[in-house]
Amino acid sequence: MGSFDQNVEFIDENTQSKSESKLGSFRDFIDGSVLTRDFVLKQLPFIVFLAILAIFYIGNRYHAEKLVRRTGRLQTELKELRAEAITVSSELMHISRQSEVLKLLEKNNLDLVESLEPPRKIVVSRKRK
Repeated sequence: MGSFDQNVEFIDENTQSKSESKLGSFRDFIDGSVLTRDFVLKQLPFIVFLAILAIFYIGNRYHAEKLVRRTGRLQTELKELRAEAITVSSELMHISRQSEVLKLLEKNNLDLVESLEPPRKIVVSRKRK
């Protein structure tokens, strides 16, 4: 009976093949059988959440770039309009001088004459009740 006292170790081939199949192989990945495993199915809501988050992140970045381009375009337009406003204002100041008004009147043959009397100030007194 001494020969039977040795420990006999049994190796279950099914557990060994299951552990190898859990690791997955390239063929399992290609044929899509990886996606049917319980671990992947349990994590599916989280995977969907990450996909939605990634799409939102990409969309937010495109929106931010669009706003930056629009801001740059509006700043350029603002500089151009500011320069144009200064130019028009200086032309208006030049044209509205008394000597320039007289030149324009003579040029256009209008029958308006310059007043030789200085303007008078009209004072209105209020009566208190």
